[in-house]
This record gives sequence, structure tokens and C-alpha cells, in this order.
Amino acid sequence: MSATATPTPYLPLTRPTIDDETIAGVGEVLRSGWITSGPKVKELEAKLSEYCGGRPVRVFNSGTCTMEIALRLAGVGPGHEVITTPLSWVATSNVILEVGARPVFVDIDPVTRNIDLARVEAAITPATRALMPVDLAGLPVDRDRLYAIAKKHNLRVVEDAAQSYGSTWGGRRIGAIGDFVSFSFHPNKNVTTIEGGALVLNNDAEARLAEQYRLQGVVRSGFDGMAVEIVGGKFNLTDVAARVGLGQFPRLDEFNARRAALARVYFELFDAPAGRDLGLQLPPRDFTTTNWHMFQVVLPGERLTIKRAGVMEKLHAAGIGTGVHYPAIHLFGVYRRLGWKDGDFPLAEQVCRNILTLPLFPTMTRADAERVVRELTAILTAHFRS
Repeated sequence: MSATATPTPYLPLTRPTIDDETIAGVGEVLRSGWITSGPKVKELEAKLSEYCGGRPVRVFNSGTCTMEIALRLAGVGPGHEVITTPLSWVATSNVILEVGARPVFVDIDPVTRNIDLARVEAAITPATRALMPVDLAGLPVDRDRLYAIAKKHNLRVVEDAAQSYGSTWGGRRIGAIGDFVSFSFHPNKNVTTIEGGALVLNNDAEARLAEQYRLQGVVRSGFDGMAVEIVGGKFNLTDVAARVGLGQFPRLDEFNARRAALARVYFELFDAPAGRDLGLQLPPRDFTTTNWHMFQVVLPGERLTIKRAGVMEKLHAAGIGTGVHYPAIHLFGVYRRLGWKDGDFPLAEQVCRNILTLPLFPTMTRADAERVVRELTAILTAHFRS
């Protein structure tokens, strides 16, 4: 009788690491009877403030509403424009529409894949009120150049740092410097609160106003006093989610170091002749500032007889998950109706057609990375136009 082969386990795009101590802590919160916003939320905010150099930080139920609230705090509204990138999760520009303003897209730097700051000033008009850069895959936008532009034109900055918690600029943590800084703690991020986000603010007055926007505009006083002077939303984080975050954040450096180690393995493997000759565009080899939230390659689409979806399908059949981060925002129907069209941002469009996110998470092994590279290079080789 022949032995039955053990099936190779599916390798997902990402997988959060939740330890037993955190799981036990969530149980304690559930047994406490206080499971919505409460003491754990305050504890988490204090930890985040400490991490961000003592700046006020408030947590929310997503990293999307944090950007919307930052725009409202900055006074952005109807008739205003906000400059951002077409290469991001659509939430980045949706929140601009949500406050009644208009997103103004600027093409990307094809190497960093972040907004090209050299193009930003040409997009500024009298209606411009803010800049909203995105740290794609955790690679920070040049903060020195960004804030020089903002200062010159008297603009606010809302940093979409959803992916860059744990990244640095000039030796300082993202969040410890700058204007408004928005983080996401979605399950695919380097640390998670299941769903959730945080907004780093400049002063206590902004923090108090953010709290009002977070919960229906309500301000309480005494046992029964309540006032509502602004229209807020329902954006509060629960204590259950906060307890998950409290277990995650002490492990941030550990998680990010492991991600960096795996990124080095990917570079090593793709640098071999089998990978080097396939025309893949690898991400910048940044081991100083980035947290390695994602490892993204750009496929040589024009030289393949198969489209990206076909590559992803074949990898899935081989037991490997991948992702697309992201389609070009300005080519979604909502934005086409505002006047954007194909060809407006050719660099972003080329990357968005061909970008592919590979598995990267702390519990991955070198063997996992080897398997990804082996399968991807085999697929590309089989469909490469010589």
C-alpha cells in the first residue's frame, strides 16, 4: 500500500497573528460586561499616544472614518479640492467626496508607486485645501518635501498612513511628526484591532472635536447633561477590539522584523536568473523606513500571453493567495462621472493594470516564499513572449 501524500496547505495572502494571551484577554472583556467603548479604549489611546511622542490619539472603528474626520477638522467641505493619488484603496478619495469636496489626482512615481511630489504643485489651485498622500505598502512618502509644499501653499495634510504603522521618516516614527495622521488596524495590517483605526491629532481641542464626530456630535456633562452642536457619526471602537490591539502593539517590532526578513528572501529569490529575466518590477529595496506591509511586484503585462487575473487564478490553483492593491481609483464609474478618463494618469494606470501583491505575514516561512517564487516564475515563463 502506498502512503497517501499530505496535501500542501493553502498559503493565504495574509494572516493575522493573535496569541493566546490576547484571546484570554478578550474573554475577560466579554465577562466584564463592558464590551463597547470603555476602559480598554482609553488604555489603547494612551499607548498609541505614547508611541506617537505624546500627541493626542483617538481610536475609531475604521481607518476610513479617521480620514473623513480629519478633513472635517481641517475645515474641508463643498467647493474645496484635496490632492491625492489614484493608486490607493478607493476609501482615500471616497472620504473627500463624503465631505463634499473634490479629489484632484496626481500621477505616481513609478519607482516608489507613491504620489509624485514633483507634480503636486502644478495641481494646486485656489480651491485646494489639503494634501492627502498615501504610504503605499508601508513605504513613506517623502515627509520633508511633502510638508515643504504644504507650508509654502498654506495647506493642511491628512496622511493616509493606513499601511505604514511602524514605518519611519528621518529616524522618527510615522505619527510622531506631521499634521493629521490616519492609521488602519484592519486584519490585513501589520497589527490589528479586528476592524479599527486611529487618528493622530495636533492638540487637545482637535481631540475633543474628534470625539464629538466619533459619536453623533454628543457632549455630555454631569449625570444627565447632553449637548449636540455638530452632526457626528457612529464611529466608536469597542473594548473587545481595543483589547485585541493591546495584545498586538507590543509585538509590532517583532512582526515588522519578520516581514523585513521575508522581504529579503523574496529579493534573494527573484534576483536569481530565473526571476531576473522575466521583467518583473520589484518594490524599492527599502530596509530603513518601511514596515513591509506588503510585497508587491508589477507583472510585465505587455510581454505576457496571460492577463493578471489568469496569473492569480493559476497561483490560486497551486494553493497560493494573492491580491490586487489597487485598481486605479479614477477609472471607477463614480470618478469617471466626475470627468476622469483613461490616459489621465498613465504611470498609475500601467502599474494598476499589472501590480500583484504576494503573500507576506509573520508566520510565513522561507519555504513558503520559495514556493511562491517557484510557482510565479513557472507561470510567467510558460506565458512569456520571447
